Amino acid sequence: MAEVLVYVDHVDGAVRKPTLELLTLARRIGEPVAVALGAGAAGTAATLAEHGAARVLTHEAAEYADYLVVPKVDALQAAHEQVSPAAVLVPSSTEGKEIAARLALRLGSGLITDAVDLEAGEAGPVATQSVFAAGYTTKSRVCRGTPVITVKPNSAAVEPAPAAGAVEALSVTFSEQARGTKVTGRTPRESSGRPELTEAAIVVSGGRGVGGAESFAVIEALADSLGAAVGASRAAVDAGWYPHTNQVGQTGKSVSPQLYIASGISGAIQHRAGMQTSKTIVAVNKDAEAPIFDLVDYGVVGDLFDVVPQLTEEINTRKG
Repeated sequence: MAEVLVYVDHVDGAVRKPTLELLTLARRIGEPVAVALGAGAAGTAATLAEHGAARVLTHEAAEYADYLVVPKVDALQAAHEQVSPAAVLVPSSTEGKEIAARLALRLGSGLITDAVDLEAGEAGPVATQSVFAAGYTTKSRVCRGTPVITVKPNSAAVEPAPAAGAVEALSVTFSEQARGTKVTGRTPRESSGRPELTEAAIVVSGGRGVGGAESFAVIEALADSLGAAVGASRAAVDAGWYPHTNQVGQTGKSVSPQLYIASGISGAIQHRAGMQTSKTIVAVNKDAEAPIFDLVDYGVVGDLFDVVPQLTEEINTRKG
């Protein structure tokens, strides 16, 4: 069976959920070989083995933390040379897409980004993408070189599948470009206690209809009742009502949760581009002609300040 490289996104050995989803998809097209880099890389092996990694290639070096993405690209290139995989899978984060693009360029290979599904094909892996504000679903495959594919979070269910998970040291020689951009400082982000926006199974977002920063408390209350992340439209962010780190849309973050609730969001194409692959979409808007209703599974025409608190109360009552 052909091997498939999976880039491991982890924090000091704690594997993040999108990587486990990649292992599930990788098993559809071959035998997963995980590549874990940086501090705590060896500590990822048990979790990766539990979810299907036949081998875990590890390399720990200060360069992965001290510099930007090039050292990671060097390592993936070294892993590619060692394994000769059928494909390389990378989480579709901002950093992941840059790593994937640089790797594809080095390998002379084709690149597919923001896939939402993956299946085996006679001529190589076939990736599914949702494009043009979910107006079309496309299926694509790479016709040149080793396919490099980034996959959106929440595109597959995490499925445990115990495997050997044999740990092997990866030999990496860093290129001259690896030390070209140095990280000069880091500031820890204050934790809200809510899930990471791009990885959350449920996202509750507010837009211009929320009316102000203080009114986002209504959105946050619903999110907390559901254990969800909080998002915001570009209009709300530009108005200073919510941090840019929570913006969902073409110029913000792309999300693909199981449930997306949009309150007071008209549904401009810029916003739709960032949430169109959500599995179930619910919208609350007092304008029955709002474009968001063309995209939703369930729509509520009404004032969000009437609808959302009632929904929050009902959820809390059922939980209680």
